[in-house]
Amino acid sequence: ARACAMEFAKTILGAFLLLCLAHRCTEAAECHGAPSPDAKPNLNPIQTAPPNFVKSVDNGKLYTVGDGDDLINLVHVWGSPYEMGYANGALMKDRCIGLIDSVWTYLEEQVEEAINKTTSIFPKQFLQDVANFGLDVALDLEILATEAFTGDYFLEEIKGIADATDLDYKKIQRIHMIGELTKGQCSMFGANGTATPSGEILQLRALDWNVDGPFKNYPQITVYHPNEDNKSGHAFANIGWTGWIGSITGISSTKMAISEIGVSFPDDTFGDESRFGTPFTYLLRDILQFDKTLWEAMDRISSAYRTCDLILGVGDGNENQFRGVEYSASVADFFTPDNLRPVADWHPTIKDVVYWGMDWLCPGYSKVLARQLSDLHGNITAASTIRDVVSIVQTGDLHIAVYDLRNQLLYVSNARGEGESGPPMAYDRPFIRLDMATLFSEKHP
Repeated sequence: ARACAMEFAKTILGAFLLLCLAHRCTEAAECHGAPSPDAKPNLNPIQTAPPNFVKSVDNGKLYTVGDGDDLINLVHVWGSPYEMGYANGALMKDRCIGLIDSVWTYLEEQVEEAINKTTSIFPKQFLQDVANFGLDVALDLEILATEAFTGDYFLEEIKGIADATDLDYKKIQRIHMIGELTKGQCSMFGANGTATPSGEILQLRALDWNVDGPFKNYPQITVYHPNEDNKSGHAFANIGWTGWIGSITGISSTKMAISEIGVSFPDDTFGDESRFGTPFTYLLRDILQFDKTLWEAMDRISSAYRTCDLILGVGDGNENQFRGVEYSASVADFFTPDNLRPVADWHPTIKDVVYWGMDWLCPGYSKVLARQLSDLHGNITAASTIRDVVSIVQTGDLHIAVYDLRNQLLYVSNARGEGESGPPMAYDRPFIRLDMATLFSEKHP
């Protein structure tokens, strides 16, 4: 059935003369950015206060975590996909509407600027679609290319949010295609063994993406408690924004965690990209919701219909293992410290550490990240990562998660929102520590 649906999607897109590979950036062989040599350590104290209860609805609870201008909404939802979506929408109606509407406006502005050639965060083919058919239809074509590979449970959850907020269902669905169309410059590492004090795994996910957009104003950690049956998965936390159900950052009750980097500067090993496949934000969420081991996640990635060029990271606190992934429609290659790529003097091997800074080919950031990790080797902890890694590498401008998987601790920071005070970038702001074992055991209202 999936094969037939994929052929149907290809036929429809071909009728619009839109069947093609996604645009691969060819303007430069590598990125040319680098952190400031004057970057300072992040000396803010880590906030450790427990969550503050705000209110509850059927199948949902709202808390806040953090203090002052570093407040983040923490939402618990229970039940079926529809029930969890509805509870999220009921608790966060105004903010759901705010995010979806502001992201839509942001997309319209960015597309107009791209068409006018002032800036572009989009593939050329998508801009051609917009020019020919309008933004709505262009995003619907992206949905059409991915719907055969999208689980019904995602659509049911979107329906729940739409019903609770009176938002247009299609508008929410369209917004969720943005991950396939834009690529953040992000960083990650996975460290264990001799690199950490007790050999425990530590994982970084630093998101550098659209700080000028609306996302910074709507941070939310959503803890999902699916129905306890054999098909609904297990509890997990999605670290993102209000009304956003795909995953780019998150941790599960089975001690799994994800990292991701959008690749704008690949080498030839990536092969081709494709418009047809599982949206990567849905695949990453499936890892969090359904996979219990690193090996299950690796099998999921290997067997998926993949789309765009990415680097993924998956950590497993039970196995004390981390794998980096070169990910595209053509390849899914898995990396340990022993086979790390790319091979370059600015990307040296570090014992028991897998890492990338900002992109696949990004010497300026990667060599500073390598230096900081090498200097801290043997004492790479959450605290030292916050103090001396992300702040010095200047990575994670929108949000950052540091995962202590064995102890189920999460450290998060978000960029300065509109009207807030303090440094603008997440890597310079206070981090909040969350005890995920406690959150995953939260009782149904």
